[in-house]
Amino acid sequence: MHRAASAAVDAARLADAQTMSGNDPRHPALGYGLGLRVDHYPDLFAGTPRVDWFEALSENYMVDGGPPLANLARVRERWPVVLHGVSLSIGSVDALDRGYLARLKRLADIVQPAWVSDHLCWTGVDGTNLHDLMPLPYTEEALDHVAARVREVQDVLQRRILLENVSSYVAFHASRLSESQFLAEVARRADCLILLDVNNVHVSAHNHGFDACTYLDEIPVERVQQFHLAGHDRGEALIVDTHDAPVADPVWDLYAYAVRRFGAVSTMTERDDHIPPLAELVAELDRARAIAEPILRAAA
Repeated sequence: MHRAASAAVDAARLADAQTMSGNDPRHPALGYGLGLRVDHYPDLFAGTPRVDWFEALSENYMVDGGPPLANLARVRERWPVVLHGVSLSIGSVDALDRGYLARLKRLADIVQPAWVSDHLCWTGVDGTNLHDLMPLPYTEEALDHVAARVREVQDVLQRRILLENVSSYVAFHASRLSESQFLAEVARRADCLILLDVNNVHVSAHNHGFDACTYLDEIPVERVQQFHLAGHDRGEALIVDTHDAPVADPVWDLYAYAVRRFGAVSTMTERDDHIPPLAELVAELDRARAIAEPILRAAA
């Protein structure tokens, strides 16, 4: 890392620790949740699965009434709900999409989620949506740009947002910070929170050759509001974040490390393709409980 950039990050961490001490901005942990999927509605509405909360994909419910909102309201009556988006494109150089933000605010006002999240990435430029979560260069210029946009989004929504680390397969020569340092500094400058995707940390650590535990050590404890756990596909050279398989053993191991560092954090498992029956996902969620609860009890 460039020496000046490193010194700036160290100074920022010290200031963050001083100002945040005794002033934790996080929402109380919700427990263990799942991504809300239409396939599971019948089982959800007919029973009482061992699920503490649900994460709904924002874009699926940014509509004017109809079955999507009606079903989300039924879920919201019984469980806490958080909103998770994929279209904020917080790192793009395009202007923020004011229409999208207005629809997101309207949805949040209706649902009253525990929180709203999106990804630390860009998804398009010149008005073209690439429908992918693209990584950023980790530079001072990018820090200033992203932090200012996050503050603007939070002003519109009138709430803190969470930013999620994405999996990546390429890196920029211009980067002067590590991904974890960049994420931590964005959260500090914008006064936002972090959705820490443990699977994505594992995937990117393998693909770029950094240590996943060191990454977690560089994330400020008081900024982490939520964990994601998911599956991936391991190729000959790269690991690809697919969300179409059970959580892999190395990710469970990293999750245990994360719980020891960050404490009680709302945890959920994601499955976006090859979606199994609800009971199978609940069993996977039980494994998260079985890993986390003894660690939390020992630390109490």
